Amino acid sequence: MNFVSTRGDTPPTSIDAALVAGLAPDGGLYVPELIPVIDIEPCDTLAQTACEVLAPYFAQSSLLDALPSICAHAYSFDAPLRTMSGDGDHLLELFHGPTAAFKDYAARFLAEALSRLRPAGAAPITIVVATSGDTGAAVASAFHRRDGFNVVILYPKGRVSPRQAHGLECWGDNVRTFRVQGTFDDCQRLAKQALSDEALRREVPLSSANSISLGRLLPQVAYYAHAALHFHREHGQPLNLIVPTGNLGNACAAFVARRMLAQGAQSPIGELVLACNANDVLPRYFAGQDYEPRATKATLANAMDVGAPSNFERLRHWHSSDDELRASLRAFTVDDATITDVVRESPARHGIIADPHTAAGLHVLERIRELGDQRPWTVVATAHPAKFDTIVEPLVGHAVPVPPQLAQCLSRPASAAELPADYDAFRAELRA
Repeated sequence: MNFVSTRGDTPPTSIDAALVAGLAPDGGLYVPELIPVIDIEPCDTLAQTACEVLAPYFAQSSLLDALPSICAHAYSFDAPLRTMSGDGDHLLELFHGPTAAFKDYAARFLAEALSRLRPAGAAPITIVVATSGDTGAAVASAFHRRDGFNVVILYPKGRVSPRQAHGLECWGDNVRTFRVQGTFDDCQRLAKQALSDEALRREVPLSSANSISLGRLLPQVAYYAHAALHFHREHGQPLNLIVPTGNLGNACAAFVARRMLAQGAQSPIGELVLACNANDVLPRYFAGQDYEPRATKATLANAMDVGAPSNFERLRHWHSSDDELRASLRAFTVDDATITDVVRESPARHGIIADPHTAAGLHVLERIRELGDQRPWTVVATAHPAKFDTIVEPLVGHAVPVPPQLAQCLSRPASAAELPADYDAFRAELRA
Protein backbone atom coordinates (compact mmCIF):
# COMPACT_ATOMS: atom_id res chain seq x y z
CA MET A 1 0.00 0.00 0.00
CA ASN A 2 1.23 3.47 -0.88
CA PHE A 3 0.59 6.74 0.94
CA VAL A 4 -0.26 10.07 -0.66
CA SER A 5 -0.48 13.69 0.40
CA THR A 6 -3.82 15.36 1.04
CA ARG A 7 -2.65 18.14 -1.29
CA GLY A 8 -1.85 15.84 -4.21
CA ASP A 9 1.53 17.30 -5.18
CA THR A 10 3.76 14.61 -3.68
CA PRO A 11 4.42 11.26 -5.41
CA PRO A 12 3.00 8.19 -3.64
CA THR A 13 5.44 6.83 -1.09
CA SER A 14 5.91 3.92 1.31
CA ILE A 15 4.74 3.94 4.90
CA ASP A 16 8.33 3.83 6.09
CA ALA A 17 9.18 7.04 4.22
CA ALA A 18 5.95 8.70 5.32
CA LEU A 19 6.65 7.90 8.97
CA VAL A 20 10.15 9.36 8.78
CA ALA A 21 9.06 12.50 6.91
CA GLY A 22 6.15 13.37 9.23
CA LEU A 23 4.77 16.01 6.85
CA ALA A 24 4.55 15.56 3.06
CA PRO A 25 6.92 17.78 1.00
CA ASP A 26 3.99 19.73 -0.45
CA GLY A 27 2.85 20.66 3.07
CA GLY A 28 0.00 18.15 3.06
CA LEU A 29 -0.72 15.27 5.42
CA TYR A 30 0.00 11.69 4.46
CA VAL A 31 -2.97 9.33 4.12
CA PRO A 32 -3.25 5.78 2.79
CA GLU A 33 -4.27 5.53 -0.86
CA LEU A 34 -7.25 3.58 0.39
CA ILE A 35 -8.63 2.65 3.80
CA PRO A 36 -8.72 -1.17 3.84
CA VAL A 37 -11.79 -3.01 5.09
CA ILE A 38 -10.92 -5.87 7.44
CA ASP A 39 -12.94 -8.67 9.00
CA ILE A 40 -11.57 -9.54 12.43
CA GLU A 41 -12.88 -11.04 15.63
CA PRO A 42 -12.43 -9.37 19.03
CA CYS A 43 -8.93 -10.03 20.34
CA ASP A 44 -8.00 -10.68 23.95
CA THR A 45 -5.64 -7.72 24.26
CA LEU A 46 -5.41 -4.23 22.85
CA ALA A 47 -1.93 -5.01 21.52
CA GLN A 48 -3.30 -7.96 19.53
CA THR A 49 -6.08 -5.83 18.08
CA ALA A 50 -3.54 -3.17 17.14
CA CYS A 51 -1.44 -5.70 15.28
CA GLU A 52 -4.47 -6.93 13.30
CA VAL A 53 -5.67 -3.40 12.49
CA LEU A 54 -2.25 -2.04 11.48
CA ALA A 55 -1.00 -5.05 9.50
CA PRO A 56 -2.60 -3.99 6.16
CA TYR A 57 -0.79 -0.65 6.28
CA PHE A 58 2.57 -2.31 7.01
CA ALA A 59 2.28 -5.16 4.48
CA GLN A 60 5.21 -3.80 2.40
CA SER A 61 7.04 -2.19 5.32
CA SER A 62 10.42 -3.21 6.68
CA LEU A 63 8.67 -3.09 10.06
CA LEU A 64 6.15 -5.86 9.31
CA ASP A 65 7.98 -8.62 11.19
CA ALA A 66 8.56 -6.28 14.14
CA LEU A 67 4.93 -5.15 14.29
CA PRO A 68 3.92 -7.54 17.13
CA SER A 69 6.76 -6.38 19.37
CA ILE A 70 6.13 -2.71 18.51
CA CYS A 71 2.47 -3.12 19.45
CA ALA A 72 3.31 -5.04 22.62
CA HIS A 73 5.39 -2.05 23.77
CA ALA A 74 3.00 0.69 22.64
CA TYR A 75 -0.18 -0.89 24.01
CA SER A 76 1.16 -2.34 27.25
CA PHE A 77 -1.62 -0.57 29.21
CA ASP A 78 -5.33 -1.03 28.63
CA ALA A 79 -8.02 1.30 27.26
CA PRO A 80 -10.98 0.12 29.38
CA LEU A 81 -14.58 0.72 28.39
CA ARG A 82 -16.42 1.45 31.64
CA THR A 83 -20.14 1.80 32.33
CA MET A 84 -21.16 5.16 33.77
CA SER A 85 -24.03 5.58 36.18
CA GLY A 86 -27.28 6.86 34.73
CA ASP A 87 -28.49 5.60 31.37
CA GLY A 88 -25.96 2.82 30.90
CA ASP A 89 -23.65 4.93 28.78
CA HIS A 90 -19.92 4.24 28.71
CA LEU A 91 -16.59 5.96 29.10
CA LEU A 92 -13.60 4.91 26.99
CA GLU A 93 -10.66 5.62 29.28
CA LEU A 94 -7.55 6.49 27.29
CA PHE A 95 -5.50 8.00 30.12
CA HIS A 96 -3.71 5.02 31.65
CA GLY A 97 -0.32 5.58 29.99
CA PRO A 98 2.84 7.18 31.39
CA THR A 99 1.67 10.79 30.91
CA ALA A 100 -2.04 10.11 31.64
CA ALA A 101 -3.37 11.11 28.20
CA PHE A 102 -4.56 9.30 25.07
CA LYS A 103 -1.50 10.41 23.13
CA ASP A 104 0.73 7.92 24.95
CA TYR A 105 -0.32 4.98 22.76
CA ALA A 106 0.62 6.50 19.41
CA ALA A 107 3.69 8.34 20.71
CA ARG A 108 5.13 5.07 22.00
CA PHE A 109 4.29 3.32 18.72
CA LEU A 110 5.96 6.05 16.69
CA ALA A 111 9.09 6.04 18.87
CA GLU A 112 9.50 2.29 18.45
CA ALA A 113 8.89 2.49 14.69
CA LEU A 114 11.27 5.37 14.03
CA SER A 115 13.99 3.74 16.14
CA ARG A 116 13.88 0.72 13.85
CA LEU A 117 13.75 2.83 10.67
CA ARG A 118 16.73 5.01 11.56
CA PRO A 119 19.89 3.65 9.87
CA ALA A 120 22.72 2.70 12.20
CA GLY A 121 25.22 5.54 12.49
CA ALA A 122 22.89 8.12 10.94
CA ALA A 123 22.70 11.65 12.28
CA PRO A 124 20.23 12.16 15.15
CA ILE A 125 16.65 12.96 14.16
CA THR A 126 14.98 15.93 15.84
CA ILE A 127 11.31 15.36 16.58
CA VAL A 128 9.48 18.70 16.44
CA VAL A 129 6.22 18.74 18.34
CA ALA A 130 3.71 21.54 18.89
CA THR A 131 1.41 20.87 21.82
CA SER A 132 -1.75 22.36 23.27
CA GLY A 133 -1.17 20.50 26.52
CA ASP A 134 -0.75 16.73 26.27
CA THR A 135 1.05 15.76 23.05
CA GLY A 136 4.42 17.14 24.08
CA ALA A 137 4.62 15.17 27.32
CA ALA A 138 3.62 11.93 25.60
CA VAL A 139 6.25 12.42 22.89
CA ALA A 140 8.91 13.41 25.42
CA SER A 141 8.17 10.30 27.47
CA ALA A 142 8.31 8.04 24.41
CA PHE A 143 11.62 9.45 23.09
CA HIS A 144 13.34 10.37 26.36
CA ARG A 145 16.96 9.14 26.36
CA ARG A 146 16.27 7.19 23.16
CA ASP A 147 19.51 6.92 21.20
CA GLY A 148 19.57 8.85 17.91
CA PHE A 149 16.70 11.21 18.71
CA ASN A 150 16.23 14.70 20.05
CA VAL A 151 12.86 16.25 20.89
CA VAL A 152 11.88 19.92 20.65
CA ILE A 153 8.57 20.83 22.29
CA LEU A 154 6.67 24.05 21.55
CA TYR A 155 3.80 24.99 23.84
CA PRO A 156 1.79 28.22 24.27
CA LYS A 157 2.98 30.02 27.39
CA GLY A 158 0.28 30.37 30.04
CA ARG A 159 -2.27 28.30 28.11
CA VAL A 160 -1.80 24.87 29.68
CA SER A 161 -2.51 23.70 33.24
CA PRO A 162 0.34 23.88 35.78
CA ARG A 163 0.67 20.10 35.86
CA GLN A 164 0.61 19.91 32.07
CA ALA A 165 3.38 22.52 31.94
CA HIS A 166 5.44 20.52 34.43
CA GLY A 167 4.92 17.40 32.33
CA LEU A 168 6.25 19.27 29.29
CA GLU A 169 9.32 20.66 31.08
CA CYS A 170 10.52 17.83 33.33
CA TRP A 171 12.60 15.72 30.95
CA GLY A 172 15.98 17.26 30.12
CA ASP A 173 18.65 15.12 28.41
CA ASN A 174 17.61 14.90 24.74
CA VAL A 175 14.38 16.92 25.23
CA ARG A 176 14.21 20.74 24.94
CA THR A 177 11.03 22.62 25.78
CA PHE A 178 10.07 26.13 24.67
CA ARG A 179 7.32 28.34 26.07
CA VAL A 180 6.08 30.16 22.97
CA GLN A 181 4.69 33.66 23.34
CA GLY A 182 1.54 32.90 21.37
CA THR A 183 -1.21 30.34 20.84
CA PHE A 184 -1.15 26.67 19.90
CA ASP A 185 -1.81 27.70 16.31
CA ASP A 186 1.42 29.72 16.44
CA CYS A 187 3.26 26.67 17.74
CA GLN A 188 1.76 24.51 15.02
CA ARG A 189 2.71 27.07 12.37
CA LEU A 190 6.34 27.10 13.55
CA ALA A 191 6.49 23.29 13.51
CA LYS A 192 5.03 23.09 10.00
CA GLN A 193 7.39 25.78 8.71
CA ALA A 194 10.38 23.86 10.03
CA LEU A 195 9.18 20.57 8.58
CA SER A 196 8.67 22.24 5.18
CA ASP A 197 12.07 23.99 5.24
CA GLU A 198 14.16 21.83 2.91
CA ALA A 199 17.37 23.79 3.52
CA LEU A 200 17.00 23.34 7.27
CA ARG A 201 16.20 19.63 6.92
CA ARG A 202 19.39 19.06 4.94
CA GLU A 203 21.28 20.49 7.90
CA VAL A 204 19.14 19.10 10.74
CA PRO A 205 17.16 15.89 10.09
CA LEU A 206 13.60 16.56 11.28
CA SER A 207 10.42 14.61 11.81
CA SER A 208 7.07 15.21 13.49
CA ALA A 209 5.11 13.52 16.25
CA ASN A 210 2.07 15.77 16.07
CA SER A 211 -1.25 14.40 14.88
CA ILE A 212 -0.20 15.57 11.41
CA SER A 213 2.10 12.50 11.44
CA LEU A 214 0.81 9.27 9.97
CA GLY A 215 2.57 7.59 12.88
CA ARG A 216 0.16 9.29 15.26
CA LEU A 217 -3.01 8.76 13.23
CA LEU A 218 -2.86 5.04 12.48
CA PRO A 219 -1.96 3.71 15.96
CA GLN A 220 -4.94 5.57 17.44
CA VAL A 221 -7.29 3.49 15.27
CA ALA A 222 -6.53 0.44 17.44
CA TYR A 223 -8.30 1.40 20.65
CA TYR A 224 -11.48 2.36 18.82
CA ALA A 225 -11.50 -0.95 16.95
CA HIS A 226 -10.81 -2.91 20.14
CA ALA A 227 -13.59 -1.22 22.14
CA ALA A 228 -16.14 -1.43 19.31
CA LEU A 229 -15.52 -5.09 18.53
CA HIS A 230 -15.97 -6.11 22.15
CA PHE A 231 -18.99 -3.84 22.65
CA HIS A 232 -20.68 -5.17 19.53
CA ARG A 233 -20.08 -8.80 20.53
CA GLU A 234 -21.51 -8.19 24.01
CA HIS A 235 -24.45 -5.93 23.15
CA GLY A 236 -25.18 -6.62 19.48
CA GLN A 237 -25.19 -2.87 18.80
CA PRO A 238 -22.70 -0.43 17.28
CA LEU A 239 -20.55 1.75 19.51
CA ASN A 240 -21.61 5.39 19.06
CA LEU A 241 -18.78 7.73 19.98
CA ILE A 242 -18.51 11.28 21.32
CA VAL A 243 -14.91 12.43 20.81
CA PRO A 244 -13.60 15.62 22.46
CA THR A 245 -11.46 17.20 19.78
CA GLY A 246 -9.26 20.14 18.87
CA ASN A 247 -6.82 19.27 16.09
CA LEU A 248 -9.05 16.38 14.91
CA GLY A 249 -6.39 13.65 15.02
CA ASN A 250 -8.18 11.42 17.51
CA ALA A 251 -11.50 11.93 15.74
CA CYS A 252 -9.91 11.06 12.39
CA ALA A 253 -8.67 7.81 13.92
CA ALA A 254 -12.24 6.97 14.98
CA PHE A 255 -13.41 7.69 11.43
CA VAL A 256 -10.74 5.39 9.97
CA ALA A 257 -11.70 2.66 12.44
CA ARG A 258 -15.35 2.90 11.40
CA ARG A 259 -14.45 2.53 7.72
CA MET A 260 -12.01 -0.31 8.33
CA LEU A 261 -14.55 -2.39 10.26
CA ALA A 262 -17.49 -1.74 7.91
CA GLN A 263 -19.00 -4.87 6.40
CA GLY A 264 -21.40 -3.63 3.76
CA ALA A 265 -23.45 -0.87 5.37
CA GLN A 266 -22.75 -2.18 8.89
CA SER A 267 -19.89 -1.35 11.22
CA PRO A 268 -19.44 -2.02 14.94
CA ILE A 269 -18.77 1.72 15.15
CA GLY A 270 -21.90 3.79 14.65
CA GLU A 271 -22.26 7.56 14.77
CA LEU A 272 -19.32 9.88 15.45
CA VAL A 273 -19.96 13.17 17.21
CA LEU A 274 -17.32 15.82 17.92
CA ALA A 275 -17.30 17.71 21.23
CA CYS A 276 -15.54 21.07 20.86
CA ASN A 277 -14.96 23.89 23.30
CA ALA A 278 -15.53 27.57 22.53
CA ASN A 279 -13.20 27.23 19.53
CA ASP A 280 -16.14 26.46 17.29
CA VAL A 281 -14.66 26.26 13.79
CA LEU A 282 -15.87 22.67 13.39
CA PRO A 283 -19.38 23.06 14.86
CA ARG A 284 -19.96 26.04 12.57
CA TYR A 285 -18.77 24.04 9.57
CA PHE A 286 -20.90 20.99 10.34
CA ALA A 287 -23.90 23.30 10.85
CA GLY A 288 -23.51 24.37 7.21
CA GLN A 289 -21.19 27.38 7.30
CA ASP A 290 -17.96 27.63 5.34
CA TYR A 291 -14.83 26.17 6.91
CA GLU A 292 -13.14 29.26 8.30
CA PRO A 293 -10.20 28.99 10.76
CA ARG A 294 -10.24 31.63 13.45
CA ALA A 295 -7.95 32.96 16.16
CA THR A 296 -7.72 30.56 19.08
CA LYS A 297 -9.62 31.29 22.29
CA ALA A 298 -8.16 30.18 25.62
CA THR A 299 -10.53 27.81 27.48
CA LEU A 300 -10.60 25.41 30.43
CA ALA A 301 -10.33 22.51 27.96
CA ASN A 302 -6.99 23.80 26.72
CA ALA A 303 -5.88 20.73 24.74
CA MET A 304 -8.78 21.53 22.38
CA ASP A 305 -7.80 25.20 21.96
CA VAL A 306 -7.25 24.99 18.21
CA GLY A 307 -8.52 27.52 15.70
CA ALA A 308 -7.16 25.82 12.57
CA PRO A 309 -7.43 22.03 12.99
CA SER A 310 -4.79 20.43 10.77
CA ASN A 311 -6.53 17.10 10.34
CA PHE A 312 -9.52 18.72 8.64
CA GLU A 313 -7.45 18.19 5.47
CA ARG A 314 -7.69 14.46 6.01
CA LEU A 315 -11.44 14.50 6.52
CA ARG A 316 -11.92 16.51 3.34
CA HIS A 317 -9.64 14.13 1.44
CA TRP A 318 -11.78 11.16 2.46
CA HIS A 319 -15.08 12.71 1.34
CA SER A 320 -16.15 13.73 -2.14
CA SER A 321 -17.94 16.91 -1.07
CA ASP A 322 -18.75 19.09 1.91
CA ASP A 323 -22.27 17.64 1.92
CA GLU A 324 -20.92 14.11 2.20
CA LEU A 325 -18.56 15.14 5.01
CA ARG A 326 -21.32 16.93 6.91
CA ALA A 327 -23.47 13.80 6.65
CA SER A 328 -20.64 11.73 8.16
CA LEU A 329 -20.18 13.54 11.49
CA ARG A 330 -21.84 16.01 13.84
CA ALA A 331 -20.18 18.60 16.07
CA PHE A 332 -21.25 20.61 19.12
CA THR A 333 -19.60 23.49 20.98
CA VAL A 334 -19.43 23.70 24.78
CA ASP A 335 -18.51 26.89 26.65
CA ASP A 336 -16.44 27.19 29.83
CA ALA A 337 -19.42 27.87 32.09
CA THR A 338 -21.02 24.61 30.99
CA ILE A 339 -17.75 22.69 31.32
CA THR A 340 -17.50 24.00 34.90
CA ASP A 341 -21.02 22.82 35.72
CA VAL A 342 -20.43 19.37 34.22
CA VAL A 343 -17.15 18.85 36.10
CA ARG A 344 -18.88 19.83 39.37
CA GLU A 345 -21.80 17.46 38.75
CA SER A 346 -19.87 14.56 37.19
CA PRO A 347 -19.42 12.46 40.38
CA ALA A 348 -23.13 12.53 41.27
CA ARG A 349 -24.48 12.42 37.73
CA HIS A 350 -22.09 9.98 36.03
CA GLY A 351 -20.17 8.31 38.85
CA ILE A 352 -16.82 9.66 37.62
CA ILE A 353 -14.60 12.71 38.04
CA ALA A 354 -14.35 14.40 34.65
CA ASP A 355 -11.48 16.49 33.37
CA PRO A 356 -12.55 19.56 31.33
CA HIS A 357 -12.21 17.80 27.96
CA THR A 358 -14.24 14.78 29.00
CA ALA A 359 -16.75 17.21 30.53
CA ALA A 360 -17.31 18.70 27.08
CA GLY A 361 -18.09 15.22 25.80
CA LEU A 362 -20.46 14.52 28.70
CA HIS A 363 -22.39 17.71 27.98
CA VAL A 364 -22.75 16.73 24.33
CA LEU A 365 -24.13 13.39 25.54
CA GLU A 366 -26.73 15.27 27.60
CA ARG A 367 -27.71 17.36 24.57
CA ILE A 368 -28.09 14.24 22.44
CA ARG A 369 -30.31 12.71 25.12
CA GLU A 370 -32.41 15.90 25.22
CA LEU A 371 -32.98 15.48 21.48
CA GLY A 372 -34.60 12.11 22.24
CA ASP A 373 -31.73 9.80 21.25
CA GLN A 374 -31.90 6.65 23.41
CA ARG A 375 -29.09 4.68 21.78
CA PRO A 376 -26.07 3.66 23.85
CA TRP A 377 -23.27 6.22 23.67
CA THR A 378 -19.61 6.22 24.67
CA VAL A 379 -17.75 9.37 25.67
CA VAL A 380 -14.00 9.29 25.05
CA ALA A 381 -12.01 10.30 28.16
CA THR A 382 -8.81 11.74 26.75
CA ALA A 383 -6.91 12.79 29.90
CA HIS A 384 -6.85 12.05 33.63
CA PRO A 385 -8.57 14.69 35.80
CA ALA A 386 -5.51 14.91 38.07
CA LYS A 387 -3.72 16.79 35.27
CA PHE A 388 -6.21 19.64 35.85
CA ASP A 389 -6.20 19.78 39.64
CA THR A 390 -6.48 23.57 39.83
CA ILE A 391 -9.74 23.39 37.86
CA VAL A 392 -11.25 20.10 38.99
CA GLU A 393 -10.49 19.92 42.72
CA PRO A 394 -12.26 23.17 43.74
CA LEU A 395 -15.33 22.01 41.79
CA VAL A 396 -15.60 18.47 43.20
CA GLY A 397 -14.53 19.55 46.69
CA HIS A 398 -11.63 17.19 47.30
CA ALA A 399 -8.22 16.20 46.00
CA VAL A 400 -8.04 13.97 42.93
CA PRO A 401 -5.62 11.06 43.45
CA VAL A 402 -2.61 11.35 41.17
CA PRO A 403 -1.88 8.15 39.21
CA PRO A 404 1.62 6.77 39.89
CA GLN A 405 2.89 7.40 36.37
CA LEU A 406 1.90 11.07 36.52
CA ALA A 407 3.36 11.42 40.01
CA GLN A 408 6.72 10.31 38.61
CA CYS A 409 6.68 13.18 36.10
CA LEU A 410 5.68 15.70 38.75
CA SER A 411 8.51 14.61 41.05
CA ARG A 412 11.21 15.71 38.61
CA PRO A 413 12.54 19.29 38.31
CA ALA A 414 11.24 21.29 35.33
CA SER A 415 12.65 24.01 33.11
CA ALA A 416 11.95 25.58 29.72
CA ALA A 417 13.19 28.44 27.55
CA GLU A 418 11.16 31.40 26.30
CA LEU A 419 10.60 31.73 22.54
CA PRO A 420 8.79 34.38 20.48
CA ALA A 421 6.28 33.17 17.90
CA ASP A 422 8.85 33.93 15.21
CA TYR A 423 10.15 31.38 12.73
CA ASP A 424 13.64 32.87 12.40
CA ALA A 425 14.12 32.61 16.16
CA PHE A 426 12.88 29.01 16.16
CA ARG A 427 15.01 28.08 13.17
CA ALA A 428 18.07 29.39 14.98
CA GLU A 429 17.27 27.23 18.00
CA LEU A 430 16.96 24.12 15.80
CA ARG A 431 20.36 24.86 14.26
CA ALA A 432 22.05 25.50 17.62
